[in-house]
Amino acid sequence: MAPETPGELWIRGPQVMLGYWQNPEETARHMTPDGWMRTGDLATFDADGYWHIVGRVKRMILVSGFNVYPNEIEEVIRQHPDVLDCEVIGVPHAITGETIRAQIVSKNKLLKAQDIREHCRHFLTSYKLPKQIVFVETLLKAGIDPA
Repeated sequence: MAPETPGELWIRGPQVMLGYWQNPEETARHMTPDGWMRTGDLATFDADGYWHIVGRVKRMILVSGFNVYPNEIEEVIRQHPDVLDCEVIGVPHAITGETIRAQIVSKNKLLKAQDIREHCRHFLTSYKLPKQIVFVETLLKAGIDPA
């Protein structure tokens, strides 16, 4: 991979597991025959050779053929002074494949979806802008599939 290009991180070495206990199907999904483990982490490396985890393969959103990493959008939304926390997910869309939904816990009950859209426009390209913005009391992050 070229620097700054996201791809799935694979690892191999004596410290890496050989497979899932009594689960050959799961082992085949995550391990290559020559011992590489597919971590499910999306990573980039920079010009200095440092690696950066940028997301998870299963959390990646595909919008009109573009890869969108939820954590990038979440970081931007969390910079808004009235946002306590947020979660970005992909939801099915008939034309684009998926669209972006932001679920936001606000510090300010007067915060509007338009305020979030304006904030995001300063930092994100158009295909990364959340099309759905929903304000919630809490986030159920424990329900996210960690794989």
